[in-house]
Amino acid sequence: MKSSPNSPPAFQWDTWYNSVGGRTIAIEEVNNILNEIKELQYPRFSGKVNPVRTDFHTPLEASELIKRKALDLGAGDVGIALIEPTDIYQDREINETFAIVVGQPMLWRKFQEVPSNESAIECLRVYFTLGEIVIQLAQFIRELGYPCKVEHPIGDSDVLHIPLALKAGFGELGRHGSIIHPKMGPLFRLGSVITNLELAIDHPIDAGIAAFCDICKACRIYCPAKAIPDERSPEAGKDHLGNDRYVVDTGKCFPYFAKHNYCSICLPVCVYQHKEWAKDFEGYQTKLFPDIDMKEPPKAVDPDIPKHKYPKNQRN
Repeated sequence: MKSSPNSPPAFQWDTWYNSVGGRTIAIEEVNNILNEIKELQYPRFSGKVNPVRTDFHTPLEASELIKRKALDLGAGDVGIALIEPTDIYQDREINETFAIVVGQPMLWRKFQEVPSNESAIECLRVYFTLGEIVIQLAQFIRELGYPCKVEHPIGDSDVLHIPLALKAGFGELGRHGSIIHPKMGPLFRLGSVITNLELAIDHPIDAGIAAFCDICKACRIYCPAKAIPDERSPEAGKDHLGNDRYVVDTGKCFPYFAKHNYCSICLPVCVYQHKEWAKDFEGYQTKLFPDIDMKEPPKAVDPDIPKHKYPKNQRN
C-alpha cells in the first residue's frame, strides 16, 4: 500500500534541529535512554515467524487475544485500526493492512514543573517502556505464525500514530494537536504494530472532548511560544468526527521545544478530566496543576524542506 498524495512528509528531526542551531539540550539520562533504544531495541524490531500458524475462528477472537497480551505487557490502552493510504507518511509504502495501536501513560508526578529535566526524562522513559511493549507484542504475533512490523513510538515510522489511534478509539484531537484520551488524558505516548493478521477493528469515539476544547483554552493560554491557535483551520481538513482541525504553528512550537527541555507545557495544563488522570495512585503527593516556567520564546523558524502545512496567523 502506497501513501496518499495528501499524506504529510515524515518529520525531519535533524533538519529542524539544525534550523534552530542544533541540539542544545544536554540531559545525561535522556541521552542514556536514547542510546538504550538504539542499541537494545532497534535490533529487535524484526524476528522469525513461526512456520506453524495459529488459526482463529473469527477476527474478533484474534483481536481479543492481541489486546489481552498488550495489556498484560503494560499497555494503558490498545485499539485496532484499518490502515489507509492517508495513514502512511508521504512517499512511503507498506505491506500491512491492520495497525494495533498501543498507548502508555506518563507519570503525572514527573510533570509537577514544566519544562523540567524530570518531564523530559519521563517522556523518554515511556518511549523506552512502550517500545518494549510493541517489540514484545510483535514477537508474540510472530510466534502465532503471522508476520508483523514494529512502529516504534520514537524514530522513523512509516505510519502516522495519531490518525490511527483516533480511528482505534483512543479519544479525540485536542486544541494542542495531541490526542486527549477519556481516561489517560493527554499524558501518554503511542506506538504501533502493523500486520496482515485479520483483526476486528475498533471505531472512533465521541466523548465530548472536541466540544470541550472549543470552550477551554488552557493550552493556548499557557503556550509560551504562542503556537496554539484560537480557531480551527478549515483548510487543514476534517478530523475523525468531521470537525475542522486545530493546527499548531510548528515553526513557533519547535524552537521552544528544542531549547527548553522538550517543553510539553500544553499537556499537563490540559484540564480535561484533570482530577481523574492527574491522581497518583502510588501514594505520591502531587498537585492538580503544574508549576510553569514560561520563558521568552525564540524566533520562529520555517526550514525550506517538505513539511506538513501549519498556520502562521499569530506571527509578530
